[in-house]
Amino acid sequence: MQYDKQGMIAAFIAYVLWGLFPLYWKALTYVDSAEILASRVIWSFILTLIFVVILRKGHQLIRDVKELWQHQKTFWTLAVAAYLVTLNWFLYIWAVNHNHILETSLGYYLNPIVSILLGIIFLKERLAKAQLVGVIIAVIGVAIMIINYGTIPYVSFGLALSFGFYGLLKKRIQLDATRGLVIETAFVLPIALLYYAYLAIEGKMSFGMIDLNTTVLLIGGGAVTAIPLILFAVGAQKIPLYLVGFIQYVAPTMTLLLGVFVYGESFGSVEMLSFGFIWLALIIFSVSTIVEVRKHH
Repeated sequence: MQYDKQGMIAAFIAYVLWGLFPLYWKALTYVDSAEILASRVIWSFILTLIFVVILRKGHQLIRDVKELWQHQKTFWTLAVAAYLVTLNWFLYIWAVNHNHILETSLGYYLNPIVSILLGIIFLKERLAKAQLVGVIIAVIGVAIMIINYGTIPYVSFGLALSFGFYGLLKKRIQLDATRGLVIETAFVLPIALLYYAYLAIEGKMSFGMIDLNTTVLLIGGGAVTAIPLILFAVGAQKIPLYLVGFIQYVAPTMTLLLGVFVYGESFGSVEMLSFGFIWLALIIFSVSTIVEVRKHH
């Protein structure tokens, strides 16, 4: 039971940190989103690698890379997953710094629904009746927003789909979360370094050029990426998956509250109605998942 408590605390802190992300990226609004992303990739790689070395897991990391290389399909699947999660990071940073925080919140509320649909399409998983009802209700919620705005919430769909496909690909790869993050960021690292070289040549680089605060925040981007992922890995190993599913709604809820109350984004009756449908869908999903889990125990 003690392990469950530790796992719940670790997972909860991870999602709280993810929920607070807008505060961090908003502090860097004057830096181009692409540079923030490149910096995030570079420093995530460096800091996570240091963490792996401190844990004396360096030899296991080398073994992981060798095993991946021996299984080319798995190796390139992880490479695709790495670029999908990088796209997800870019969309999130761009959206936060261009006043689309509510759309990011919607995207992460939609994520579990997208994941279930991808499971049905690609893994031939079956949809329970309650889950089907949940999907229909969520679709109505999104449709209300599309009809009202007259535009598709591309950021929301982009975040939900990129992370959904990332999860789908990662499901096929058995890899330790921390060492996995080192390898994933290593796939994107050359592009990030080339982009920084381009910024340096063009004289457009913010890192080390504006002030100490900016440089520290850009380096810190690696830490705020790695720490919640490591905490999440600890939590996910120690508590049931359905419990992780419940806790994951902490992050988009916090993001929603920050968007409305801190950054003054519009949240009127239409948004309330749209989000209301999606919240109802998520309640149906969560309750049906718990019923299914109880049934098999």
